[in-house]
Amino acid sequence: FFFGFRTMVKSKKERGSKGKKGPSGRKPKNEPASYEATINLHKRLLSQTFKNRARKAVKHVKVFAKKIMHTQDVRVDPKLNKFLWSGGIKGVPFRARIRMDRKRSEDEDSKKKLYTVVSWIPVAEYKNLKTQRVDE
Repeated sequence: FFFGFRTMVKSKKERGSKGKKGPSGRKPKNEPASYEATINLHKRLLSQTFKNRARKAVKHVKVFAKKIMHTQDVRVDPKLNKFLWSGGIKGVPFRARIRMDRKRSEDEDSKKKLYTVVSWIPVAEYKNLKTQRVDE
């Protein structure tokens, strides 16, 4: 005996609201914050032309930071850029440990209120490193 589709689907009240998170400990996306994460460049550059690898690695770092930090303006630190280009145009490192800092824009007339600065964190090995929020 089939009761119908409505019995299987929960109503909005039963699911709970998707609005404010409350005391979950999450910061809103419009506040400054810092995160440390490991990006796997090897899987992102697989089957990529050798002459485009380092350039594409920088772009993938920007896309990764944009996704996590929810900002359109992403800036790459010169040390991270140097690290990504350290093996030449085609010898990009397999992984990179990065720190993403969401900051307020100093320009009063800028459309975007926040921007993200991505910097490199040197580590000996990448095992058991998680993405974590850094409290200043």
